[in-house]
Formats: sequence, structure tokens, C-alpha cells
Amino acid sequence: MSISEIATVLAWQDAVNANDIGTLLDLSSTDIAIGDASGAYQGLDTLRDWAAEGGLTLESGRMFEYDGIVVVEETETWGTEDHPDSAGALAFRVVDDQVVSVFRHPTLTDALEDTGLSEKDLWEG
Repeated sequence: MSISEIATVLAWQDAVNANDIGTLLDLSSTDIAIGDASGAYQGLDTLRDWAAEGGLTLESGRMFEYDGIVVVEETETWGTEDHPDSAGALAFRVVDDQVVSVFRHPTLTDALEDTGLSEKDLWEG
């Protein structure tokens, strides 16, 4: 298992939680892909706009990693009535210590199926 990919994802999440947009952008590739079931978007400008909304807190649960793919079981809290707390999972692709993609899945099972990861890839750090 790669500590580098896990460390990058944890730092990325910390930057989101702190609304530290500069660090978030530094940890992301220039052509980062961000998406969920409703669609995908690309680029640092999109990431900056998304992060500038602020108020998002990601609380991590179990993490799975294999070959640059990291899946994190998450609870998302926006702190507004427009965005109720929700559970799900984020699937990250990390290359050279930068997040190149992050996709939200409604369940951990969906994220593991989409990425090809399984319980055997559970990170126990």
C-alpha cells in the first residue's frame, strides 16, 4: 500500500475542511476531474469555484487503496439546510502526489465496484 497516495488524499481533505483553497489547488492536478452521478467537471477553476462555496466538512471512515486509487468512506456536512448531511464515498486517483480525479459515490459499495477495489484493499494505517 502506498502511504504517499493516502497522505495526499488526507491532506486534500484537510484543505477542504479548512477551506484552504491554495493548498487544495497545490494538491490537485491542473486538469483535475471532479464528478458524481449527475456529471463531471474539469480543471482548477472548477475546483476553486466549488471549494469557494465553503462550509463543507468531510469526515472520513474506512479507506481503501491500490495502485493510485483511494476510496474513502465519508460523511459530508455542509452546515446548511440546502445541503443535508450525507454519507457516501469518494474515489480519488492520485498521480505523483496530486489528485487527478475525485468522484462522489452514493455508497461505499458503489465506489468499490466502480474502482475495482475490495475489502482486501482496506488501509489499516
